This record gives sequence, structure tokens and C-alpha cells, in this order.
Amino acid sequence: MKMPVLVLLYEEPRGDTRLVAIKRKLPPAQPVVPVHKPLLSIHGNVMYDFYYQSHTDTPYLEKDIHQHTVQTTLDILVKDRYPLHLTFNTSKGNSYLFRDITGVNFRYTQQDFRQLLLSKARDWDAGKRKQLQELEKLKLKLDEQWDALNKLRYWFSSPVQLQRMVEQKERAYRRRVTDSLRQLLPVQGVEGYKAALSGVLQKKADSLKNAVAADSSEARFLVQYEEKKKKLDSLEKSFAALEKLYAKQQKAYSAKKGYLMDVLQRSKNPRQMMQDLESMNLPDSILPKGYKTLLAVKSVGIGRTMVDYSELTAKNISITGVQAEFNPSYYIAFATGAVDYRFRDFIVNDNRVRQYLNIVRAGVGQRDGNNVILSFYTGKKQVYNFNTTTSGMGVVETPDYRIMGLSLEGRWQIDRNNYLIGEIAKSSLPYYERKLNHDGLGSSMTSFGDRSNEAYALSGFSYIPLTKTRINAMFKRMGANFQSFSLYATGSAQNAWMVKVDQPFFQQQLMITGSLKQNVYTSVFEHSSYRSSTVFKSIQATFRRKKWPVVSVGYYPTSQLMKLSDDRFVENLFYTMSGTASYYYQSGRATMNTIFSGTRFYNRQVDSNFVYFNSTNLLLNHTVFIGKFTLNGGLSSATNQDYALYGADGGVQYKVTNWLEIGGGIKYNYQTVYQLKQTGYSANTRINIPKVGEIALMADKGFVPGVNRQLVSNETGRLTYTKVF
Repeated sequence: MKMPVLVLLYEEPRGDTRLVAIKRKLPPAQPVVPVHKPLLSIHGNVMYDFYYQSHTDTPYLEKDIHQHTVQTTLDILVKDRYPLHLTFNTSKGNSYLFRDITGVNFRYTQQDFRQLLLSKARDWDAGKRKQLQELEKLKLKLDEQWDALNKLRYWFSSPVQLQRMVEQKERAYRRRVTDSLRQLLPVQGVEGYKAALSGVLQKKADSLKNAVAADSSEARFLVQYEEKKKKLDSLEKSFAALEKLYAKQQKAYSAKKGYLMDVLQRSKNPRQMMQDLESMNLPDSILPKGYKTLLAVKSVGIGRTMVDYSELTAKNISITGVQAEFNPSYYIAFATGAVDYRFRDFIVNDNRVRQYLNIVRAGVGQRDGNNVILSFYTGKKQVYNFNTTTSGMGVVETPDYRIMGLSLEGRWQIDRNNYLIGEIAKSSLPYYERKLNHDGLGSSMTSFGDRSNEAYALSGFSYIPLTKTRINAMFKRMGANFQSFSLYATGSAQNAWMVKVDQPFFQQQLMITGSLKQNVYTSVFEHSSYRSSTVFKSIQATFRRKKWPVVSVGYYPTSQLMKLSDDRFVENLFYTMSGTASYYYQSGRATMNTIFSGTRFYNRQVDSNFVYFNSTNLLLNHTVFIGKFTLNGGLSSATNQDYALYGADGGVQYKVTNWLEIGGGIKYNYQTVYQLKQTGYSANTRINIPKVGEIALMADKGFVPGVNRQLVSNETGRLTYTKVF
């Protein structure tokens, strides 16, 4: 009796997780649908602001001051590839102190273009690369081989083949039984052999035909089985190798995206960056036409633009004109225009001599790397000397404010953490010196026998990775007759130097910054013979730790502008110590912020009309954010040797809806000695109108210093309209 044989039936394999993972890594490429790109894409904002003030603060006394300001900033994208920036600003008012200023700036910067490329690189799908075809071919081969593997595996695991394998094993078993019987026959003898043989021969005769056929089928099956087994092993090895190659190439393509972003973010050499980008064989959607030229242009500005070239030529000068810098492997820059205002020279609204600047620079190397740059500048610059405009006969002369100069500057990038900058310059003599020597403008500049119109500057930077220390240092020597657009006064030889150190501690939780400066605070309000030997010290410490208050303490010089007469001003410098502690935290459902600050002014009444001279100011403010409400309250005190001023205020802000917000508050002041008790108020609202913009209104009644150091009422109001698009 034969034993029943259990045959397991298998479903056809439905796939493998490896193939699914591969397909997920790179989905099939979708047909590219052309998207219409507008010629110009413009985003930005426009703002109008009206400000009213009934009284101004010390040291100037003005009443009923109003000012109108219109400003717009536009980010323009041409063909979704070329970024431009347009800014317009105009400010007009009735104050005799502040000038009316109007300016337009239209510019392109390399930084904006690099940011655009970086943005496109972040959004870049690796499947859109030109190498996609190669990657897709590999994926198709993987799919084909995987189908072949599945078919072979199904052939081996199908019910038919399993049944054939069982039958083959049964036949093999019968052969082993027959062979064992044959081994027993010699023991039984000839008679036993004949008896056994007569019973078996009849059965063998009946199944002989079937046995022969079965043996032939079995042989063919075994041959087929071995062939398919070898093919399966070969396909599995081939598939594993192809899968490894696919993963390697996909990893390489993904690495190219990271390499592209690294090149755009860190490369400081435009020429090397162009070579790296070109070698990556990127599509036009990433690199537009003319990208090499655009990466070589550092900046181009038309209208009101800033000129910031070197320490001895033109630094922080605002002009209304044209400025451009071009820096592939060589360096070319120029700027020309009317001088609008200089750094810290836009407050006083007095009559000025028209001034203009022309400068051309050429050199080799990268401006942010190793370079040598020659500069030539000329133009007209008012010399702020109050003792050089009158002749010996008492007749006011018209000065010749023209200047001319040459400068040679070099930058040595020692390594990635250290560099040095050196510069030498020679200028024309001031007009009063040229008149005495009967020299012309150019001849006085090229007269190498006179060293009084020369200047030298040396600056450097160092970063120490081990201690994370940053060091900045600068020294410059200016002759008595040296002139440039970076130097306001002439008439005395001057030395200026500065050292600044930034040092973190406790894993950068504590940052300490200290500096020493001498004769660095140049100003248009200084006399021609001004020469300072005072060394100004400043130090600041800031502590930041997670879930702790942020604490900052500083000691530094402060500047105050004083009016002496209708056309005479003086700038006083004195020390100030300040400290601030700010803590942002959660309490229940409310978020809170507490700020405590203190300020100490180290000035005297004789050199300042500042009402808080030699005073100590303390301020405590607490804000609670809960739901749609913002509550705040504060206490303040200002004490000096003559009196003390104490104040308290409170306010509430309520967000009614997403488009409406209202708020208000009260304030109380008490001034000792004069026994003055004053109460003020504030109110504001913000309305956001869809498709129109945001309108904000503010009204405030406060107090400012008046005559005899007594506070007087001051009403202010503001209307602001803002539209973002």
C-alpha cells in the first residue's frame, strides 16, 4: 500500500521588497509639461508713513513736526532666471534739522543670483537630470531580470513540478529497494532465485513499456531541472550585481545635488565655481544663459548706491550715480556720481557745496581672496575746515574743493582663517596748500618730495579654530594734507588703530567681545586741527543657554550731537554701561516674556544738554501672551544728581479677527524735586483689508525733556499703510 504524498500548492510570487524599494527611490519619469514663464515676475511691498510730533527731544527744540515717507521695494525676476532689485524712498518734512531725502536704487548683485541658483538646486528633482536616461535603462534591465527570476522561481515552485519531483523521488526509492533485493538473492540459492524470478517477471513484463517511457521522461526532466537551476543561479548573481550598480549610480547622482549646493554656498572664486558648474553638465533650468558673466559681476547699481571700496579711497559713501564691480579672474570696478551723504552725515540740514566722486579700480585676483588693486579717484569734496575760507583781507573766498589721489591695495589670504590687507595712498594737496606753493591739482599729487599728503593702512583678521577666537585689527597713518572721500577733516597728521576680539566660552554659551580704539570716530563736525589721543575701550558679554534667561552686559562709548550755533555743531563722546536680561517662558496656557534692563551714562552736564546726564536708568517690562490677548506692564526709573523720574505703564492688545487688531494703554510719570505728576495714554489699531493692504494707526501722549530739565507733554501720531504683493 502506497502512502499518500502531501503536495503543497504555492501562489505565483508577487514581487520582492528590494524591487519595490528601488522603484520607490526613483519613480517613473513623468512627461515634462511646458510651463509658461512670464517675462517679468515682480514681488515686493509699498509703504506710506505719516508721522507727527508736537515736541522734539533734546538737544533741539522744535514744535509740530511732521514727516511723510513713501517707500517701495521690488524684487524683479526676468524670465524666472535673472534677479534684479528696485528700491525707491522719499522722505519730506518741516523739520529744519533733518534733510528731505529722495532716492532710487536699481541693482544686481552676484549674491542674489547665487541665492536664486541655490533655491533652484534645493527644488531640483534628480529625476530631471540629463543622466536620467542611463538610470532608467538600468531600472528597465532590473525589471526584466526580475521578471525572469520570478518565472524561474514559479517553475520550481509550481504544483506540476513539485508532483514530478515527488514521483521522481518515488522511482528512486523503488530502485533502491530492487537493488537491496538483488543483494539478498545469492543467499537464497538457485531454487529460491527461480521461484522469486518467476513471480517478478510477469509483473515486470506488464510495466516494461511504462518503465522505459518513465525513465526517458525522468532523464529529460533532470536535465531540464539542472539547466534551469544553473540559469536561476546566474540570474540571481547578475541581478545582485546590477542592483549594486544601480544603487551606486543613484547615490552618485544624489551626491551631485549636494555638491552643487556646496559649490553655490561656499565657493568664493567665481572662476573655479564656473568650472565646477560646467563639469556637472546641468540643465538650462538650473544654469541660465550667460551664467558665467553673471557670476563674475559682483554688483551693479544705478541711482542711489553705496560705494565701499577701501580704507583710504572711498568707504561707506552714498552717491547718486552708477557703481559696478566685475571680478572673474581679474578685478575691475568704477563708480561715478554726486555725493549724497556720507556715513553719519545725513542729519544736519545745512547748505552744502555740491560734491561728486569718480573712482576707477583695476587689479588681479579675487577681492575676497588674494589680490592687488590699483585705484585712482578724483572729484569734489567739501573740506570741513572752519578756518580756511577767509583771506587775509577778510574777504570770503570760494575754495577749490577738487581732490585727486592714487591708492595701491593688496590682500593676502594666508589660509582660510587668516588674511592681511595693506594699502598705501597719495593725494593732491588741499587748495590752501596748493595756493601757497602755486601747484596744480595733478602736480601736487605726483610731487614725491612732499610726504604730508600720503597715508598708509594695514588691517587683518584671524580665526583660531582651537579656541574659536576671532581677532580684527587695523592701523592707519594719515598725513596732515592727505585727502580722500573716507577722511572728513584735514590739517593735522593722524594715527588711528583698532583691535577687536570675540571669544566664546562654555561651548559658545558665553560670548565676550572687547575692543580698543584710538582716533577711529571721525566726523564731519570736527575741526581741521582735531587730533585725538584718547583710547576708547568697549567690552560686551552675552550669555545664552537653553531654558535660561539671555543676559547681556556692555560698556562702550556713546555719541551725542550738539548744536553750537546756526552753522556750528559738535559731537560729544562719553561712556555708557548697559545690561539686559530677557526670559521667554511658558506658564500654564500662557506664554510670558520678562525683560530687565539698566543703563548708566557717564557724561556731565557741562558737555551735554542731555537731560539724563550722569544718570542711572532702570526698566522692568513683563508681557503675557494668552489666546488673542497680549498684556504688558512696565516700571521705570531715571535718577541723577539733581532729581529722579519714576514711571509706570500698562497696556493690552486684542486680536479681534485675522484682519482687525486693537490696543491701548496708560502711563504715569512722577518727577521729584519739581513734584510733577503726569499721566499719558496710547492707542493703536491695525486693519488688514484683503487685496488692499494693511492700515495701522497710532496715537500717544508722552513726555520729553523741556527747558529747565522739566518734562513737557508730547503728542505723537502715526498713520502707516503697507501692501505686500
